[in-house]
Amino acid sequence: MVRWIAAIIGYYLFRFPGAIVGFILGSLFENIGGKNKGSFQSVFQQGGNSRVSPADFELHLLSLASLVIKADGTVSQSELDYVRQYFVQSYGRERANATFKIFNEVIKKREISVSNICGLLRQRTRYESRLQILHFLFSIANADGFVTESEVKEINRIGGFLGVNFRDFESIKAMFFKNPDSAYKILEIERTATEAEIKKAYRDMAKKYHPDKLQHMDEVYQKGAEEKFRKVQEAYEQLQKERGF
Repeated sequence: MVRWIAAIIGYYLFRFPGAIVGFILGSLFENIGGKNKGSFQSVFQQGGNSRVSPADFELHLLSLASLVIKADGTVSQSELDYVRQYFVQSYGRERANATFKIFNEVIKKREISVSNICGLLRQRTRYESRLQILHFLFSIANADGFVTESEVKEINRIGGFLGVNFRDFESIKAMFFKNPDSAYKILEIERTATEAEIKKAYRDMAKKYHPDKLQHMDEVYQKGAEEKFRKVQEAYEQLQKERGF
């Protein structure tokens, strides 16, 4: 019932896109807890702080997640479940549901500005954290078993606003697509790379994606970093077998 009310409100405020976002947030509600909004309301505002508060970061992340979920014009239950589980594992059920509640209240009044949200994250988070955000968004898109072209396009747009360079974007994207070039793209090298270049690329990428880079973030994000790190190792091992070194 809640999700359909949110969808109707979203429709009258933002027409089709707003209706989908309203449905998404209504679908995420589950035993709502927590009454204090704290700094949640500043999700669409630039403040004078030098960093993004935990509360704001959660709302920024949920904002971006909602855009990816609706990117292909459909709302996948598996993608909704992935986001809900991710937030509950990261922050606990009560805090996660409070975030969904406050976000829903804000989205009824203001449209999401990708450039503003990503601009704040770009200024106030580390580059490796933004790489993990992209990995999270691809994981959402892949929750239903495949990543659509429209979802890739939306994540690419978000990545651009986050200041993620093209090669890093392609590296993370390749972790979700199996094809002959995936291992090369993950390691950010060409198929013509020499053995020495492959080894150097592996060392560089292992350093870039090492889980220690995200020690300042919650455990779930560190697990995501471990997944990226494992993909780098798998790509290197695949090329070792193919090249015979």
